[in-house]
Amino acid sequence: MRESEIEKHLVKRVKALGGEVRKVKWIGRRGAPDRLVMMPPDHTEWVELKATGKVPEPHQLREHKRMRDMGQTVFVVDSKESVDALYSNAN
Repeated sequence: MRESEIEKHLVKRVKALGGEVRKVKWIGRRGAPDRLVMMPPDHTEWVELKATGKVPEPHQLREHKRMRDMGQTVFVVDSKESVDALYSNAN
């Protein structure tokens, strides 16, 4: 499945739960996640989207680790099912 289809599903799922998704453009920083997800009342996390079966490149993994080391939550999703697992109504 294409990354754009997974992204649309992410946005739809998060909005249905009352959250917001922002596309982030990083200047001078390669490898950072694509999206910031904000869920009420005060939960934020970063999401790296990949086409089904694709994995982050080494420079992306390094940046994700740097962010996690700073206390950030970073997820990588490559399917609608992985989005659903993160953002189910039960969460």
